Amino acid sequence: MTITRRTLLAASGLAAAAPLFAGRAAQAAAPITVAIIGDGSNGVLASLLSKAAGIDADAALGTKVIWQPGFTASLPVIEAIRASGVDLTFATATAVVNAVGAGVRIVPLAAYALPVDEVDFLVQAKSDIRSAADLKGKTIAHQNGTTGTYSLIKYLETAGLRLSDVKAVSLSGADAYTAFAQGSIDGWIHWQPAAGLALAKLGDKARLLPAVKTYDYAFYVAREDAVAQAPQTYAKLIRLIRDTQAWIAAHPKEATKNWASLGAFDINGPEAPVYEKLIVDARLSDSGAVNLRPVDAVAAESTQDLADNFNALGVLPSRIDVKSFLLSPKFDAYKAEAAKQLASA
Repeated sequence: MTITRRTLLAASGLAAAAPLFAGRAAQAAAPITVAIIGDGSNGVLASLLSKAAGIDADAALGTKVIWQPGFTASLPVIEAIRASGVDLTFATATAVVNAVGAGVRIVPLAAYALPVDEVDFLVQAKSDIRSAADLKGKTIAHQNGTTGTYSLIKYLETAGLRLSDVKAVSLSGADAYTAFAQGSIDGWIHWQPAAGLALAKLGDKARLLPAVKTYDYAFYVAREDAVAQAPQTYAKLIRLIRDTQAWIAAHPKEATKNWASLGAFDINGPEAPVYEKLIVDARLSDSGAVNLRPVDAVAAESTQDLADNFNALGVLPSRIDVKSFLLSPKFDAYKAEAAKQLASA
């Protein structure tokens, strides 16, 4: 029997990925379009594109990175990936589940657990609501099919309640803030920084419920056709994101000033100290990016639980086997490349 390169790859489980990696190391990647959720004025990608951490992504990758802001959430980015308009994006577990269900060709490069205290549950200060058990029959705002929804489901479970036991209304962060400020809803569950900024503005008109947790994962996913052309380059970009978030965590004041300079807020206004404290307390959705790692069984099982809960509630019309997708052997070579890069200092 002749031992060939393909034979060795097959023995190691990488045969299917061999065409993806063959000859790529010496090739420059095509420009990479990275989706930015929001206006690009704050968060880890804002710090990376502005070189706040001293990292020049174009130089480090040997190719042009095109930063595409303006997406309202990670779900619309998935449609942009389908249309080949975006090559790489941050994605919530919900967005990944929807992408898998819709057959969008993505490669899950890395993931991390969202900060356990990323979500806040605001109730009216004078309300008699003190715990999950007191929410029965109350009007609660959440943004349907998001991290907030999943946290609400899990919080209600601690008191033996289901989503149907409350009057759940789906509102965007801005609309929920207005409704809460006007007193037309009893509670509002949302993530940072919106929840922290709202609490600061509302002052003694609101208070937080205790023991509310965040349970799901965040991902960085790439368009399959794009990452196949330069897997090492995409894996290195993941490392640059990790390294930039590490700089943010170590330099909260400088990071806050950087975001202010990009137009996120007035450095002398009330938002700046909120953002700085959220960085210090590691409560922003990007905060967990310091722990980026290849997708593992824990991340896959957590995301499957989210998908199953959403299916049971009718948020998803059918059950989606996202766990099998995330753990598919066809991604092993990509994960190995990501692991190699993330192991670098």
